[in-house]
Parts: sequence; structure tokens; C-alpha cells
Amino acid sequence: MEWSTLAPQLLSATGLTLYMVTVTLVLAGFIGLAVGMGLYVTRRGSIMENGAVFTVLNLLVNFVRPIPFIILLAALGKLTESVVGTRLGPNAAIFAMTIGATFAVARIVEQNLMTVDPGVIEAARSMGVSRWKIITTVILPEALGPLVLGYTFLVIGITDMSAMAGAIGAGGLGDFALRLGYQRFNDQVTWAAVIVIIILVQLVQFFGNWLARRIMRR
Repeated sequence: MEWSTLAPQLLSATGLTLYMVTVTLVLAGFIGLAVGMGLYVTRRGSIMENGAVFTVLNLLVNFVRPIPFIILLAALGKLTESVVGTRLGPNAAIFAMTIGATFAVARIVEQNLMTVDPGVIEAARSMGVSRWKIITTVILPEALGPLVLGYTFLVIGITDMSAMAGAIGAGGLGDFALRLGYQRFNDQVTWAAVIVIIILVQLVQFFGNWLARRIMRR
């Protein structure tokens, strides 16, 4: 198969991968931030200490995170079909990717929030600042730089998920590399997909590092 035919397919696959990764990052980013913040503020000694809530969230994260994504895709098949209407295609993949990525985000958020100086929080509490205001004006701004780096790292994981989702009909670069490259013994096609993924990840990594440096210099 000539590159005049493959190039449009590669471009389309790249766009589909960007769509899946972007939507998943936004959805999992917000949901995971909420779960991670919940873990942080309800743990022992924190500003909203609640043992029951922390235990439930912690068990949930620990239950989902170790499941290999390709197995999670299969396990969520019926749920995905009932919610999205199909087990195939990019939207079905986004649903499963969001669930898988959410709990990775939650742990990243929790770990980065743990780096916030407790003294800063105690100072805000001693001045009578409400707990919700401490979260939005003290904790999140203090951890913003490390959080940006954490989310940047997460993009690599989500891109990896999208490639695996391509193996079960989601499309994108994973499907392009497997169907038109590996299965047809065309190494050039496979490596074309690999190079595009590397370029995309490097661009995201460069931007994330630049943004984190700017935030942490303030």
C-alpha cells in the first residue's frame, strides 16, 4: 500500500487519537481532581477529616488502579454498551479510558497535595478562613505546579490507553499501527504511528514542563 493512500489514514488516525486523549484528559482530570481532593481533605489530621469517606475512596482507587487497561476494557463492556450504546468506537473507548484514568489522576492529585506545607494551611485556619476557601485559595494554588507536571505525565498513560483501545475497534493510531502495520507485516507503517505518538507526547511534555516552571517561579 502506497503512502499516498496511507497518509490520509495516518492523519485521520492522529486526529482520532487526539480526540480520545483530549476528552479523556478533561473528564478524568476533573473527576480525578475531585476524588484526589476528597482523599486529601478527609484523611486523618486534614481539614475535613472523615475516616469513613477516606476509606471508601481509598479502597475504590486501590481496587481500580491495578487492573490492566486491556482487561478493564473487556470488564466494562456491558456497562459501556448500556451507557454509550456500543462497545466499539472512540466514544466507547473514552468511557472506559475515563474510568481507568480517573483513579490514576486521583492518586496523582493526592500525592501532590501532600507536598503542601501544613504550616500554610494552619495559618489560614487560624485566621478563620473557611475550609472550602482554604482548598481553592491555599491548597490548590500551592500544589498547582506539581499538579501540572502530574497531569502532563498522565497524558502519556492516556495515549497508551488509546493505543490499546485501538485493538478492540476504537480507531486511532493504535488501530492504524496494528491493522495496517503489524497485521500486514509493514514495519514502516507501524513505525510511522510510533513516531507520531512520540512527537505528540514530546510536545505535551515540553508544554507541561514550561507551564509548570512558570507557575513555580511566581
